[in-house]
Amino acid sequence: MTDTSAEFLPARERRGRRILWLMRALSGDPMAVAATIWLLIVVLAIAADSLSLLGENRISLKARNLPPFSFGQSWTLWLGADALGRPLLVRLIEAASTTIGIALVTVLTSLAGGTLLGVVAGYFGGFVGSLIMRICDIILGFPTLLVALFGLYLFGPSVSNLVIVLAVTRMPAYIRVARAETLEVRERLFVDAARVFGGGPAWILRTHILPSVAPTMLTLASVNLAMVMLFESGLSYLGLGIQPPSVSWGLMVAQGQGYLSSAWWLSFFPGLAVMFTTMSFNLLANWFRIVNDPSQHWRLVSRRR
Repeated sequence: MTDTSAEFLPARERRGRRILWLMRALSGDPMAVAATIWLLIVVLAIAADSLSLLGENRISLKARNLPPFSFGQSWTLWLGADALGRPLLVRLIEAASTTIGIALVTVLTSLAGGTLLGVVAGYFGGFVGSLIMRICDIILGFPTLLVALFGLYLFGPSVSNLVIVLAVTRMPAYIRVARAETLEVRERLFVDAARVFGGGPAWILRTHILPSVAPTMLTLASVNLAMVMLFESGLSYLGLGIQPPSVSWGLMVAQGQGYLSSAWWLSFFPGLAVMFTTMSFNLLANWFRIVNDPSQHWRLVSRRR
């Protein structure tokens, strides 16, 4: 009698079963499906804009502050136009690539750096671990927005400075979680066995510690993605983030606030995009947490029923 359990299947077939199971789990959560659809629409729109399929973002004073839902106009003007007559839909897509791109780079930077430092602090401890944790305590002692405002005011508003400041302020959360996970994993029997058989610290960290810590860190990163988007939008709204001629959703809200009484759509649609996108990331983060926690899989079954 052949054993058909997953561990005896070829790697390609195991991956195929895993993907199929994830798709079934996703289909059982309507909110996660809606979030996925929204994010796919955003990604496809950004790809179309990068391929110049949406046309140029030209100034047209004839379309100045054109109201939305003017279906007699070009489809790029269906969401209206700004104070210079530029299509608001195209501007929203350009801003999406900036806002989401900064959030992704920031989260990946803080995820990589925070996980590495947290694993080192948890596995080795000692003076190095204490030093890393004390630096984290100092950073966490100040509000994130205050540190970001001070850093951008000191070094100047730019994309690189914005990414660095946001990554540094979010990194302590990854360090603390990675350290706590490492302290628990390093006491397990398979890590002790690896030490007995002569495994070095670098090999143990790469082979045993990091794979065990990775699911928790990825879940934390998916939650932080929405938070970083909100921070970036807030800083751009205050004038310390993205600067013209570049555009982001927060900057569009700031530029449209002077027209709220006459052209409400200039701030409304960028704010709506921020809300939908951050909600989508949060919903997918919750779904991802349930998928990676075997004790929570009963929720997926109950939702499908």
